[in-house]
Amino acid sequence: MADLLNYFSYPFVKYAFITGILIALCASLLGVTLVLKRFSFIGDGLSHVAFGAMAVAAVLKVSNFTYLVLPITMLCAVLLLRAGQNTKIKGDAAVAMISVGALAFGYLLLNIFAKSSNLSGDVCSTLFGSPSILTLKENEVWFCAGLSVFVVVFFLFFYHKIFDVTFDENFARSCGIKVDAYNLLIAVITAIIIVVAMNLVGSLLISALIIFPALSAMRLFKSFKAVTICSVVISVICAAAGMLISIGCSTPVGATIVATDVVVFAMCVLIGKLCGRS
Repeated sequence: MADLLNYFSYPFVKYAFITGILIALCASLLGVTLVLKRFSFIGDGLSHVAFGAMAVAAVLKVSNFTYLVLPITMLCAVLLLRAGQNTKIKGDAAVAMISVGALAFGYLLLNIFAKSSNLSGDVCSTLFGSPSILTLKENEVWFCAGLSVFVVVFFLFFYHKIFDVTFDENFARSCGIKVDAYNLLIAVITAIIIVVAMNLVGSLLISALIIFPALSAMRLFKSFKAVTICSVVISVICAAAGMLISIGCSTPVGATIVATDVVVFAMCVLIGKLCGRS
């Protein structure tokens, strides 16, 4: 405990902890909707797109990857949604085409235009989480905080419409709700969360941050509101516990957070069965 308190005397540890909590909060808010709408595949696909965009940013020597990765990932979120509605290309096929293609081209670009002598290490950090989460600057934390506020405000302000769109799109359309517009907004905000979370858990583990808290909460509660609140609580606790364990045991941050999510999910499954809920 004394060692942990000593770590928190350093500003960069505080910045990483705050950013991690904010990312977990945002991911869990939309996680329930994505799981119920069977949109969780979009998170996985966009994470691969973000990797490809980051490779392009590295080749172009962009100082701050976010300014290039964010708009590209948001654009691909729109393309994925449109392609998924195409009768000739089903949703899962569209995701496979865009995500695997982006992943392959990203790795290819990094190999051709490699600037680092440790290419394997750079790729591994991007895929599974980078230590750069511990080198965040104050302005980057404020940027993450601003995006987090936007996501929370969006969810709270449009909560009832998101609820309607999540459970019955046909009913929502009959009530005059622009379902396609809300699906598009959900996809774009998912892209924002993924880009922000890249440094924390890496492009391959981001989906776990979105899916596991929602699935865990669904094992304990049945109502949408209760599941959403429980998902947020679980996600924040797992993120905090994962980062503390990572600091104390010198383990990879992203993998430790996801492993914590998996353990909590197993506990929730057991509790749900004991209580007769699942």
